[in-house]
Amino acid sequence: MDIDAEYFVFDDLSAGGLKITAKRYTTRSRVNNKGLTLLFAHCIGSHKEQWEPVIQRLFQFQETEAEVHRIREAWSFDWQSHGDAAVLNHNVLKDRTKCVSVYEWTPALAAFIRSSRIQGHRIVSLGHSAGAAAMMLTTKEIPPSTFAAMVLIEATMVTREVFNSELEDRMSAMDFAVAATSSRRDVWPSRDEAFRYFKKRIPWMVWDERVILLLTRYGLRELPGGGVTLKCERKMEAVSYPDTEPHFEAAIQLGNVCHAIPVHLIWGTRNDLVPEFIQDSLADVTEGRIVASVTKVKQAGHMVVQEQPDALAQAISDILVTIGPGSQIIADRSKL
Repeated sequence: MDIDAEYFVFDDLSAGGLKITAKRYTTRSRVNNKGLTLLFAHCIGSHKEQWEPVIQRLFQFQETEAEVHRIREAWSFDWQSHGDAAVLNHNVLKDRTKCVSVYEWTPALAAFIRSSRIQGHRIVSLGHSAGAAAMMLTTKEIPPSTFAAMVLIEATMVTREVFNSELEDRMSAMDFAVAATSSRRDVWPSRDEAFRYFKKRIPWMVWDERVILLLTRYGLRELPGGGVTLKCERKMEAVSYPDTEPHFEAAIQLGNVCHAIPVHLIWGTRNDLVPEFIQDSLADVTEGRIVASVTKVKQAGHMVVQEQPDALAQAISDILVTIGPGSQIIADRSKL
């Protein structure tokens, strides 16, 4: 199936002069205004194109489903400090010592969702890791009924109480992520050399090869003196990990949103970042968090989007076919 991708730059969604970049994916084979519009938010250190193998497979899976379960269109967004957005925002971000918080990404996503561009669409939001918190927090600004469903993939959302109950373990994991990110290599002579480097080293060596190719094509930028480097600068990625407040608030919000719309959780079977006690807490009915489903993707860890895109797409497809024909949104009529 041929998927068309259109590139967008939005400079009126984000505060502080920061731009948002996005891609819209559609297929020419069949226009379907009754289908689902999927919105994707990536994890820390990633970029919008890493979703493309998942998106491609989802279009294929849903093509044979009932009209209401097919995909009308899909959108994938770059965080302001990631991907193409990081390149466009470089001059604004270069002297910044603090991260671009999830609290800054969320309003931009909410502004897009409120816009006339997807007015009347049946929207399913999907977020991976920090992207899950960003999508959940949009429901602080817009009604949860805006969405037909939400899919949280390896969500790093956690209540403050659960986080503090295992504080030493959580701080150790966070410190490791910061240290590993801050010290890793970030310059290569060429994209081909970067690809060979990623193929031989953890964590990239366990990724699907298509995703590694997308990283070398879309996650790197040319340097003025030759060679390539990461679009998301490693210092900006590193300072994003300790930004825990949005994840605490998103966990609380989950307890409200799950009573208004179906919220689905997807995890990898290898608990290499989010421990089982946090996973269980996000589906703790005694705390009012009643989720619609919990799915485990085999042979995948926290980076399930990168490691098992086909299996993840199947898990998402199984969720999409459960969504009913209602849940169209009433958006404002502001132009993008």
